[in-house]
Amino acid sequence: MNKNEQFVITINRELGSGGRTVGRLLSEKLGVPFYDKAVIEGLTQKSGLSPERIEEIKAQKKSWWNDINTYYQTLVNSASMPMEAEVKLDNASMFATEQRILQELATQTSCVVAGRTGFMVFREWPNHLNIFIQASMEHRVQRVMRRQNVSEQEARAIIEKMDATREAYIKKYEDTSRYDTRNYQLVISMDDLSEADAAEIIMDFIDRSSSK
Repeated sequence: MNKNEQFVITINRELGSGGRTVGRLLSEKLGVPFYDKAVIEGLTQKSGLSPERIEEIKAQKKSWWNDINTYYQTLVNSASMPMEAEVKLDNASMFATEQRILQELATQTSCVVAGRTGFMVFREWPNHLNIFIQASMEHRVQRVMRRQNVSEQEARAIIEKMDATREAYIKKYEDTSRYDTRNYQLVISMDDLSEADAAEIIMDFIDRSSSK
């Protein structure tokens, strides 16, 4: 990936690994927007549009994207993330609409995307970097215990449920696994790293890639 050209970086991560924080820190270092699950779901539901309708409106050169972009700014500057949809979308339409919106975000500006199957959406993107952030179960359990104020048993159950949910979500739409390292250019284990350390490692990787 060349940081001197428009790019997209995707961060897939395990719950409790600190990957979302790494993504946010990375976006700050690069000076680009950071999009995570809450933002993408908010944009998708705010649009209230099927993937087909999005394409129709874009073809007509209407200003729907300006409205969605304005809503994004409201979301990231708000303590709350409103999720009421004007039009209810089924799961398949939601997935397809999220892909359209992610791709549209990336055509507007360089960005960092956390989760939301970004590694699949942008695998054919001309200038991208797919990253996987992982950690041992012990590390993840301790982090979830601290952040959610739950017992060790509860934290482990939360992690196991989320792991299964995320894997099933990907397999529903693609014949791959989020744990297949061939989907990524960089895999980082967080057991002995802080989030700031991981962000610096990624920045060094990007700098080296950009200088080739």
